[in-house]
Amino acid sequence: MQSVRGLRAGVVAANPSLPLYRSPPPLEVRLEDFELFALDRLRVLKAISDALSRGKKPEEVEKLVSDLWKLHMRLPQASESLNKDVISHFVLRLVYCRTEDLRKWFLSLETTLFRYRFKLENADSQKALLTEFNLPYKAVPNAEFEIVKEKLEQVARSIGSPLSSAETIFYKVPFEEVPELVAGRKVYISRGNAYVAMNQVVSLVVTQFRSYLSKALILTNRKWTSSVRDQEKDRLTPIVEALSTSYVGPDYSQARESTEVSLKDIDHAANSSFPLCMRHLYAKLKEDHHLKHAGRMQLGLFLKGVGLKLDDALAFWRAEFSQKVGAERFEKEYAYNIRHNYGKEGKRIDYTPHSCQRIISATPGVGDHHGCPFRHFSEENLRAALGQMGVSNRAMEDVIDKAKNRHYQVACTLTFEAIHSSSCDRGINHPNQYFIDSQKILQSKLSITPPCNTSN
Repeated sequence: MQSVRGLRAGVVAANPSLPLYRSPPPLEVRLEDFELFALDRLRVLKAISDALSRGKKPEEVEKLVSDLWKLHMRLPQASESLNKDVISHFVLRLVYCRTEDLRKWFLSLETTLFRYRFKLENADSQKALLTEFNLPYKAVPNAEFEIVKEKLEQVARSIGSPLSSAETIFYKVPFEEVPELVAGRKVYISRGNAYVAMNQVVSLVVTQFRSYLSKALILTNRKWTSSVRDQEKDRLTPIVEALSTSYVGPDYSQARESTEVSLKDIDHAANSSFPLCMRHLYAKLKEDHHLKHAGRMQLGLFLKGVGLKLDDALAFWRAEFSQKVGAERFEKEYAYNIRHNYGKEGKRIDYTPHSCQRIISATPGVGDHHGCPFRHFSEENLRAALGQMGVSNRAMEDVIDKAKNRHYQVACTLTFEAIHSSSCDRGINHPNQYFIDSQKILQSKLSITPPCNTSN
């Protein structure tokens, strides 16, 4: 069994439940764990990203972090959990060091994760972490505290957090090191120093963590580009390069929940339950009776995932393409690829439908219709498409805003919610998930069997 050597040096052990990731663990890591641990951490980070994009409240994000960590990162033994935590962080640090955009995303999400995990620690663990950071700040002496106590109490009352009789530990730090507390008027400032309460020290620690990680990512990138990438080109490099665009949900290679779409169902299903990316491809296919290869793959694998059988798929594509290229040319040039998608030709691989992440990362050219409309459409075309789907003007503004800010999956989620008048808290991460969730909602609203039979 292969393993990864070279995750050298020691794990910080001052606080076993929340390491500072100063250095990698001195372990041999199995290749399977190298990738699987990273994918589990990605599930946590991507869920946090979605929650923040949707404007979740801090207390909601804190609970989400706690639940996600238990679900994806906990192992039976505390030492195993610690190793998984540190290994997964350093693997993703390698994955996300490679471009400025990747670094920015990872830095933001890892900092957010650290913030909420720190807040979930008890007071003793927080103090231990503060010591581990080796920050040059000392608690305000009692004599000084008494002098400024009235001011501190005023600030505490103004933010709705009155000081308890026992809460007298404050740190005096340069105000520029706690910008979020200053901006929120949550600290008393005197002579260039901010008085930071123990329950606010998370801001101080997070600032230090972010600064350290930002520098570490730059250094990691230099090492990656100068040596690691070439040295590991046949082993780790393909894994690392794939992880940043990895989809971490179900693959939908088979129809779920007994959903099967037949030829007679497709038109109705496209109008009621296809996400915008697939509605657009479907409409262009009907209009032009042709799609380029990438468009055929995106739509064809989606239809496979919603249950269209091979024979029906061949009949569906033949009916459309024959109008443009003729039946004989279709059989010679296109039928093979359809059978190939279903694992009946070539290497007989059971190809999986494309995830949102893969669709978003596509780069359609002139005459192409694949990709994500929320990313690739102009604002005018996106508004027109959303209007055709029945999205109200008010909801449309929220969708457009998210698309402009590059929160494409959130934009798709808001579209789903607007059309179905139903919340989708887990967010849309896959076109086939969109279809299945849509069918569930439609079935629950109808007293008769819907066009696409979906069992609960």
